[in-house]
Amino acid sequence: MSRHRRAHGRDIDGILLLDKSGGMTSSFALQRVKQIFNANKAGHTGALDPLATGMLPICLGEATKFSQLLLDSDKSYEVTARLGVRTDTSDSDGQVISRRPNTATLEQIRQALSRFRGNIMQVPSMYSALKHKGKPLYEYARSGIAVEREPRPITVYLASVVSYQGDDLSLEIRCSKGTYIRTIIDDLGEMLGCGAHVIRLNRVNVGSYDPSKMVTLDELNRILEETLEETDGHRDALDRLLLPVDSAVMNLKACQIPRSSLFRLMNGQALEDGFDRTEDGSARLYDRDSGCFLGVADIENSVLKPRRLVRSAQVLSILASLSKSDRPQGSAESFVPPSASDDGQEDEG
Repeated sequence: MSRHRRAHGRDIDGILLLDKSGGMTSSFALQRVKQIFNANKAGHTGALDPLATGMLPICLGEATKFSQLLLDSDKSYEVTARLGVRTDTSDSDGQVISRRPNTATLEQIRQALSRFRGNIMQVPSMYSALKHKGKPLYEYARSGIAVEREPRPITVYLASVVSYQGDDLSLEIRCSKGTYIRTIIDDLGEMLGCGAHVIRLNRVNVGSYDPSKMVTLDELNRILEETLEETDGHRDALDRLLLPVDSAVMNLKACQIPRSSLFRLMNGQALEDGFDRTEDGSARLYDRDSGCFLGVADIENSVLKPRRLVRSAQVLSILASLSKSDRPQGSAESFVPPSASDDGQEDEG
């Protein structure tokens, strides 16, 4: 009996830029997008808190292999903090643990913010999905158990005041992966001596993605309803919203692979020749003849080692069409892709 799981849904590949609304978990948003697209496989690239809104890239199909690269991308946020009130979760979803008068001036705030720019160390919040002994920290926090957390290096490229009215302070922040905006606000409040918590958080973008390409769940539901009525179940209108899989790795240099090296590459073999030379480092790979995206590899000392390979319908079709002269002598007739585990996602914000 076969031990392979039966597929439920479509083999659809691409990245959707979801504009997440407040009040829903990232997991709920992910599952709903997966249902709307009727996709076999889906994953997000760093969770947003339920309170948070904004860009949440959803990877479908083969794009899930590159979710870690998006998780590693820089991110930009708009955040509004309320000074004078501190909560246990550092946002308005938590319980108030202290109230203190806010006497901070704009100049004091700007001076305090300067200490958060650049390469700094940050202690993650207890209310985060980081795991300790296999269990998320927020589960310990909800049980009243404090766990010692090691500071982690982060980079804050921009932290500037947008407005300051009453006790509400709005900031623009651009930062590296793994940065907790709630923690920055909590630390800022303590530095100012009044406490603070997040009342609004919006992720403006991830990496170089264009915010104008975002779509909400309400818009997806509307398109799905119209599409199913007009096209007898086809989802072409939805599929056109997907960005190509290689949009996740456009920061890497491109490398063209000739057909004579394609079979070896796609079976996970390192290449010492038979590819366009680039300097050492990571590269995105393309079939030289068709321009089809093949995956990502690491090049070191002029040796190309595949790291993540795409098994899309187009790639499989190209491999099936290879002439015998393009296959190594004695190779199997069919393509056997190297196994690769999916990258996990962690929360941010």
